[in-house]
Amino acid sequence: MTHGASEATGKPEGFIDQHGGFPRFEVADPGPGFGRFLEGMRRLQDLAVSANPDSDTWDDAADRVEELVKLLGPFQAAEGVGPAIRVPSLPGAGSLLMPPWTVTKFSPEGVEMEVEFSRYHVGGNYAVHGGVLPLLFDQAFGMLIHAVNRPMSRTAYLHVDYRKVTPIDTVLTAKAHVTEVDGRKTFVAAELFDPEGNLLAEANGLMVSLLPGQP
Repeated sequence: MTHGASEATGKPEGFIDQHGGFPRFEVADPGPGFGRFLEGMRRLQDLAVSANPDSDTWDDAADRVEELVKLLGPFQAAEGVGPAIRVPSLPGAGSLLMPPWTVTKFSPEGVEMEVEFSRYHVGGNYAVHGGVLPLLFDQAFGMLIHAVNRPMSRTAYLHVDYRKVTPIDTVLTAKAHVTEVDGRKTFVAAELFDPEGNLLAEANGLMVSLLPGQP
């Protein structure tokens, strides 16, 4: 795979300009307040599943949340217009749906991410909920498709094997790579490791490139 730029388009040579029916999202610059907002919201998510105040405090908290909803409600926008998932410099690309991952490697050889789960992600006994890990792996596979210059794809299947309990409050490493390409099919695999290199979970999946106009 080459990395030189085409003089006509300014895009890498061999660039696959196929998005199916997906809109083209541009990187957003919402200003520093958005990063502060996300950090506060992530902490609020943790407290929403762990705090145990008295009834009056819950009432006070509910009033404040309702005021925030009133503040932001008039600005609700269509997909791809707001900054969520369009700020790659922020954890999770600025999306609260995503665990707070950061990309440490993005190349044709593969994608690597660091992620630290928190109290919000606990399923039980202070371990990360098993349903959260497929979300992380699916995101890694989506980024991998871009890194290896494959057309926009949808997940056809994603299988996860859980090897050890995944801890919270620990920086973990996820690695994803392509195992095979067959026409529109891209077969992918990923692993999640703790700081000592122990394998916590691994996944394999199939990404199928979209046809023109396909959602």
